[in-house]
Amino acid sequence: MNHEEPLQLAQLEAFAAVVRAGSISGAAEELFVGQPALTARIQALERAIGTSLLVRGRTGSRLTEAGRALLPYVHRALTAVAAGRRAVDDVASGSGGRLTIGAAPAVSTYVLPAVLHRFQQEHPRVQLSVRSGHSEEVLGMVLREEVDVGLMRPIQHAEIITSPLYEDQLVLVVHRGHEFASHGEIRMHQMASEHLILFDRTSSYHELTSSIFRQAGIAPRGYLEVDNIDAAKRMVEQRLGIALLPLTSVQAEIGTGRLAPVTVADMAPVRRQIVVARRRDAGTPSTIVADFLGTLDALRPDREREPRFLG
Repeated sequence: MNHEEPLQLAQLEAFAAVVRAGSISGAAEELFVGQPALTARIQALERAIGTSLLVRGRTGSRLTEAGRALLPYVHRALTAVAAGRRAVDDVASGSGGRLTIGAAPAVSTYVLPAVLHRFQQEHPRVQLSVRSGHSEEVLGMVLREEVDVGLMRPIQHAEIITSPLYEDQLVLVVHRGHEFASHGEIRMHQMASEHLILFDRTSSYHELTSSIFRQAGIAPRGYLEVDNIDAAKRMVEQRLGIALLPLTSVQAEIGTGRLAPVTVADMAPVRRQIVVARRRDAGTPSTIVADFLGTLDALRPDREREPRFLG
């Protein structure tokens, strides 16, 4: 093989066309090129391979032994190129490709599934990947370009641009048979007689919940710490305490009556904003990313109750 003369796609296409058509003239008609140009491509391919691939005769062209050996690899190469072109077209049109999303746990568990369901219905060939982590970890994923977008609480960083997505509110939930459930509304001092269930010490929600009681000068009767929101909900359902949880995480349980929301009359609403984060130098979003952001935006009007989507 002549390693100084690289193989070209046009040469492979010409070779495959001659095999299909059985002649140089038939292949030239198929590819809409002149016979001299097609012959030149075949000759260039043979020089690059280092041997004859076709035997030309009056009745047409037939493969040499080397040509028969090369043919399946030419077919594979042309198939791969065609698949690559389709993949590029899919990415350009937004109908295919890959989308990787980084999301804080409460977002990935309770908000993102509905968003991805809608997105996947409209983009069935897009491969989706979700990486979950605390907001600081999601920020790192965005900075290292490990994800296309990050869904997290706002964190200022010079290399990141963010846009508001929604606001979630912390809501006090109790077991449906709890005394507070029958009242419907309490005051903060009444929580001093309760066990407070806290979740995920490393999350911002843990510190946010703790600070509410510190600032009010109230110490609950006891604390029970678990490592995730789902565990906190189960503990409340088992009457082990009360909890302040993101409303997005308890809407299903409130809807089925397994948990009861309680208004705290003298506690200001506690909201946590969630934003969409991208690298500042990422440029114009690809079609896939733009369509995903559009799906997020389209779902905002669907939520008349919390979380409150911002627009």
